[in-house]
Amino acid sequence: MRGDIFLSLKEARRLHVIEQTIAGKLTIAQAAQLLNLSERQVKRLKKGVMVQGEAFLVHKNRGCTPKNAIPREVRDMVVSCALGKYKNASGEQMAELLAEDHGIEVSARSVRRILSAAGIPLKYARKPARRRRSRDRMPSFGMLMQCDASPFAWFEERGPQAVLHGVIDDATSKVLALYFRPTEDLFGYFTVLLHLLLNFGIPKAFYCDRHTIFFSPKKDKLSIEEELAGKTVKLTQFGRALSELGIEHIPARSPQAKGRVERLWGTLQGRLTIELRRAGISDIDAANRFLPGFIAKFNARFEKEPASQESAFGPRPAKETLDRIVCLKETRKASNGSTIPFGGKTYQLLGPSGAVLPLKPRSAVEVLTLLDGTLAALYEEKYCRLKEFQPSANKASKLRTNAPHIVKKTYSPPATHPWRRPIKTCKRSSDPAPYDGFWEDVYAG
Repeated sequence: MRGDIFLSLKEARRLHVIEQTIAGKLTIAQAAQLLNLSERQVKRLKKGVMVQGEAFLVHKNRGCTPKNAIPREVRDMVVSCALGKYKNASGEQMAELLAEDHGIEVSARSVRRILSAAGIPLKYARKPARRRRSRDRMPSFGMLMQCDASPFAWFEERGPQAVLHGVIDDATSKVLALYFRPTEDLFGYFTVLLHLLLNFGIPKAFYCDRHTIFFSPKKDKLSIEEELAGKTVKLTQFGRALSELGIEHIPARSPQAKGRVERLWGTLQGRLTIELRRAGISDIDAANRFLPGFIAKFNARFEKEPASQESAFGPRPAKETLDRIVCLKETRKASNGSTIPFGGKTYQLLGPSGAVLPLKPRSAVEVLTLLDGTLAALYEEKYCRLKEFQPSANKASKLRTNAPHIVKKTYSPPATHPWRRPIKTCKRSSDPAPYDGFWEDVYAG
């Protein structure tokens, strides 16, 4: 505020720069650069301030009521009706009633704005829906897989709660794999991934939510070894398997983003539940045996034609190759005795001939837990079987163990030992001389 004139921050800054220009401390070009204006506008402002003063910078419509402003009487009428006979009416209904009863033409948005300014909450106020652009399907079969799981009472009251893991193709809405598990876990996702790879091949990309099975919550905390190896994201077991297969892993930011698989669960919860009831199935194992026939029937009914007939799937890997990828991998360090610890036990690595492999001390060994529960290992990129190590009993140790325990007596010096004799000090010349045979007694033992 200067005098009786109120200036905004923008106007006050302009005034300061123009005053510096009038005083000759700034050039027209410098002022134009500071105010982000043209030199012509700066000259106009300078001339106006020199003639009219700082009032020249104030907008001329300040303090004037806009022509399209709602009159105060109408605002008071809207507030009065909202507190009286139109109480709890929505904004749309209140605008209709005001036009019908009082001839007041006010939009529903204006009604909501007036009541909001008056502090009157609307009972039916709701957040306007977000506008989203629908994503087109992928053109080819195999370009994008949507993966998810659905917990539901699939067996109704006949059996336990179960979680159905599934993969659906984005281009065709074709269900490629389904598998029941008691809970949502890595084993269920690995199983549907293995079925997909064996039956169709390697897809281009996987689209999943941000569950910790897919993406690590500590992805920004890499170890020094991982950084030196060139890794930028700490992968989960599932993410590591996709990376080794060359499949792009895309995180979905919302359930709506992977709407194809989300809508699939709504359809399956209606159709698959009835099919399981018709077949009298009430446990997970029987349901998993039932799923292949149901998938074929379901796809025949709901599968769509892709825009391009060319498949984007890569070649199907061999079962032996997939066993080394679609599994749980954990790294262990070899001991000096060519063994590795795992699961509270000690194992040796066996080569193709069945001989025990010698391992470099402290070398890294990758232990593989396959989907069937068996263990294997990768050492220097070689696939090895594991054998539990049973150390042989040493006869000498047995004899030493069976020998009677001899208690070693503690040495106690005799009473005549020099350490037991009192030490005398010579305080006066009349005292007898100290004992001179101390060291002779010590050596005599």
